[in-house]
Amino acid sequence: MFHVNIQKTLSAPDNKTFCLSAAFQTSAKRNAILGVSGSGKTLLLKSIAGLFTPDTGEIRFNQQVFFDAAKKINAPANKRRLAFVFQDYALFPHLTVRQNIAFGLTTGLFNPKKHQRLPETDYWLTQMDLQNVAEHYPAQLSGGQKQRTALARALITEPQALLLDEPFSALDANLRQKMRRELLEWQTRLNLPVLLITHDEADVNALADAVWIMENGHLRAE
Repeated sequence: MFHVNIQKTLSAPDNKTFCLSAAFQTSAKRNAILGVSGSGKTLLLKSIAGLFTPDTGEIRFNQQVFFDAAKKINAPANKRRLAFVFQDYALFPHLTVRQNIAFGLTTGLFNPKKHQRLPETDYWLTQMDLQNVAEHYPAQLSGGQKQRTALARALITEPQALLLDEPFSALDANLRQKMRRELLEWQTRLNLPVLLITHDEADVNALADAVWIMENGHLRAE
């Protein structure tokens, strides 16, 4: 399913360098990469999503080649059909919950209209239990509501896989447990391949069948 073998060297202002060297392949539906902050996890996830370009290597998903440095292939993010949920959820503060979710359906330069009703949006508002806050703005939401909004915006696009960047780090301990259960239910229901990165072993224990460890830019099997 995922086949990744990439390298990237980054230079810092203090003349130090950071080398990302990551190789793995998996056919599991629930995958996790565990590592501390700054170990290179997010760089790897963004590379897979098409938000960051490696120096060398290749990235494939099923039979699709997303990146191949030798063949000069680098598919843009919107062509990879991989949903990416950011650590801070990246909700648009000036858009309502309804608009944020509907944004996943837009392809032009204009935001969804505030009072526009789309059946796909209504479906995900119901599924994520967000009907009562549909017209609220992100600043008015709880942590769990923000996460469900971000997840709905990702899933409304009907992605072929879901990439999660530290999905529970902004939540308190009790809410983390609840959201882990909800995410597992959604993954099972949709049979959607998931790759999450986290520093929390509890996330791995609850959600992953295949696990790798990231240390100083290097990936190894658990």
